[in-house]
Amino acid sequence: MKYLVSFSAFFFFMAVFHASAQTPKDSIEIKQVALDYIESQHDVNPEQFERAAHPRMVKRTFWTNKQTQKEYLRETFTDAMVLLAETYNINGDKFPENPKKEVVILDIFDKTASVKLIADDWIDYMHIVKLNGKWQLVNVLWQFKDATAH
Repeated sequence: MKYLVSFSAFFFFMAVFHASAQTPKDSIEIKQVALDYIESQHDVNPEQFERAAHPRMVKRTFWTNKQTQKEYLRETFTDAMVLLAETYNINGDKFPENPKKEVVILDIFDKTASVKLIADDWIDYMHIVKLNGKWQLVNVLWQFKDATAH
């Protein structure tokens, strides 16, 4: 009887763990969200950004007021990022020919993920959530590699 209880408990916990574990497909989709975020700016493709981001996404960084030298939190929202993807690199001169876009998945738990994107001049930390079967970007915290550029 003792073995039956242990055996049943083992399979119960394995089933629960398996139901909430990420799959290789999740990892691929999470990485693609981060790539869509950055490549939408490289390729001047606002639809690619919209595919990656939740409509309520917020992107934040610290910024410095040039007159007072005080730092403050600067926020950008999905609509502004769509416009940026549409206009920022319109002349094709904002990024190197082969831009850096290293995606590091820091953690995945069930329907949430933390990701680090290492680009040419900055670092983005991202929170990505799976809603209705689709991974979407909801938070970005970024900074230039040279913090004085803020």
